[in-house]
Amino acid sequence: MNILSREDLRSQLKRREFAPVYLLFGAETYLRDLAAKTITEMVLADSALREFNEAELSLSNSPVQHALGAAEQMPMMAARRVVKVTDVIVSASGAKDNLKEEDETSLAAYLNRPAENSVVIFVAAELDKRRKIAKLLLEKCTAVEFAELKDDELIKWARTKLKELNADADERTVRHLIGLVGNNVRRLTNEIEKLAVAALPDALITFELVESLVPNSREISNFDLTDSLLAKNKIRALQILKKILDDGAEPLMLLGLIASNFRRLFMSKELMRNGVDRKEVARILRLPYGKQEDFLATARRIETEKLTWIMKRIAQADVAIKTSIGGGGTVGSRLQIEMLVCELANL
Repeated sequence: MNILSREDLRSQLKRREFAPVYLLFGAETYLRDLAAKTITEMVLADSALREFNEAELSLSNSPVQHALGAAEQMPMMAARRVVKVTDVIVSASGAKDNLKEEDETSLAAYLNRPAENSVVIFVAAELDKRRKIAKLLLEKCTAVEFAELKDDELIKWARTKLKELNADADERTVRHLIGLVGNNVRRLTNEIEKLAVAALPDALITFELVESLVPNSREISNFDLTDSLLAKNKIRALQILKKILDDGAEPLMLLGLIASNFRRLFMSKELMRNGVDRKEVARILRLPYGKQEDFLATARRIETEKLTWIMKRIAQADVAIKTSIGGGGTVGSRLQIEMLVCELANL
């Protein structure tokens, strides 16, 4: 079983090497779908009658045999035709499957001798690699897995997209955008496109513009982390921290989001002290609805001096990460933020 990376696929396509059958799968659906589109565009680039040489069938409403039959047809005035098979589901339990055991014979027969003049693209919505029919696809197809991107890959993607749109943003703004959006490339792309329009005519996307237009999809986890720190629940705080970091968040980005939560606690406290209504405070600070009551109750309860000390300690951790105190790279950065969380949970 030889599963290609996105980079491997890109290299093959640059050399205009097309496989007879592809299997595209993985959690990163935007790049998976983009790959299917790119393969189709490249294979049919010289096709004068594209509408006759391109077919798309969803297994949600059509059996796989229809797709295989379409693949056996000869292309019309072109070297190849493309058949895209979408919504392929091979689940762990088998309950949701639309590619079933009874399809194995016809599927294996085609995969063992694929049509020379067709390119078939299976796009899997769900694929359990342990299942027999999934193993058949993985063995016989050119399989490409689209894993979720890490933050450094997301930054590279964002930079590329900004360049395509003739827009620009500084490093701090790009990192903040990714910190808010998380590792969803589809949403990141949509947000960048929206911001590029909003930034006209100078096309400079600012930190403040991102703050005003982009909702925070990592917000709840970060609020949970803050809650655990203030509750002095070190075990829970470290569990949440591990999950966020394992999901791909960069320590420096996460530190900025933690700092943002504590700044909002400070601002909430000051606003309420000055008589601002609770609902207005929640609106101004963009607090998630389900977290508003607990967050504002914490803001009332926590001492200003403690918040001030926490902000100073976060600033020290920021300097330590940026100057590689205690070790550089991801390991050193992660160690610094883990030490910070332990220290804050002990207050």
